[in-house]
Amino acid sequence: MISGMQQNNEKQDAVSSRKNVKKNWCYLFSANFFGILNDNFMKFCIVYMAASWSFLNTSQLTTAVSAALVIPYLAFSPLSGKLAVKYAKHKIFRICKLLEFPIVAIAAAGFYCQNVWLALSAVLLMGIQSCMYSPAKYGLIKEIGGKEGVNFGSGVFETMSFLAILTGTFLSSFLSDHYIVHVVVGLLFLFAFGGYWMCRSIRVEEYPEAGYAGTVNPIKFIKNSFLYAQPFGVVNAGIFGEASFWMIAGILQMNLLIHCTQTLAQSNTISGIVMTVAAVGIAIGCTITGKLCNIFKRKTLILIGLTGMILCITAIIVFNPPVVICAVLVFIIAFMGGCYEVPCLSLIQKADTGQKNGDMLAYMNLMTFIFVLLGSLLFFAVTQLTEENSIAVFMAIDAVCCISLVFFARKQLS
Repeated sequence: MISGMQQNNEKQDAVSSRKNVKKNWCYLFSANFFGILNDNFMKFCIVYMAASWSFLNTSQLTTAVSAALVIPYLAFSPLSGKLAVKYAKHKIFRICKLLEFPIVAIAAAGFYCQNVWLALSAVLLMGIQSCMYSPAKYGLIKEIGGKEGVNFGSGVFETMSFLAILTGTFLSSFLSDHYIVHVVVGLLFLFAFGGYWMCRSIRVEEYPEAGYAGTVNPIKFIKNSFLYAQPFGVVNAGIFGEASFWMIAGILQMNLLIHCTQTLAQSNTISGIVMTVAAVGIAIGCTITGKLCNIFKRKTLILIGLTGMILCITAIIVFNPPVVICAVLVFIIAFMGGCYEVPCLSLIQKADTGQKNGDMLAYMNLMTFIFVLLGSLLFFAVTQLTEENSIAVFMAIDAVCCISLVFFARKQLS
């Protein structure tokens, strides 16, 4: 009788635990969605709308906005990793999301006054805020789902990220053709509230390392993290893959704006739809690959993803197809990008790096945004040298994909 009661209690506890995990997954995914949505909505509203009240051209403004989001990661990633180890991750997430409200207020002032410097300042502050909670939010994937939930959590997490990019890109492009400043500002505050409300609902048991001491010097941090990751074998490879993916995605996103509006002579709304197609492709690719990671070898998925991207980008370069066919090719490029990115993130999350997990995620962030910044500089250099020739930029993206393919073809991954 007692044994039966114990078994019943254990079953009830297991069911309750699964329900809590599902609820926390929903809160985490939703909070991440609103955060990335607001980042991209603000970014592209400035790119689309500030061109009319700024001395910068489209490619210069796009590079400036992207750099403002990226530069904070170069300076503050070591500190954010240290915080994610020493303090409860869900509390860091909550505090940072609360700070989003005054940042949005600065952006609102920029839109109302049509002041590009106020707008860029808001983007810079949003970059700092996002950097400070990034290792915490990625660390919560394993804290909530355990090691066995990493593949699922990483796949859905990235899917929600790209759905957020999709929504932010489309909304900003549509509103740029139907500009009402009150609507833009209202949506910025609404997205900030949604993110804060979701992250404050996360409930998870955490055991921070209060006595942990780590460097906040970015150069020393990169060196120490690289050396620490070496014995784990796949971590540095995964970080290179994650960083190169975001570099490719960042250049592609900036280039589609020029390609659609200038090379294909389409409106902002159409260019937003094409970029939305790209976000849908990555979201679907991430979702499917998150499940396939349990069936196929990660290296196989990575090589398939890179090869598919190279073939489709080459097709755009050679044939320069009309907008509908271009959108189809962009969808396939993005889908293959998801096949490439999720296994790389899984390599990092699966490694048992102990108390250094927060540092490894901050290391990933730092390297990712170094690559993204390099991508922005590459985009700027190519567009300036070729008078904003989008085909030349596609060639540069193809080159980065080929370098990544050679790297992973020679790499042994478990």
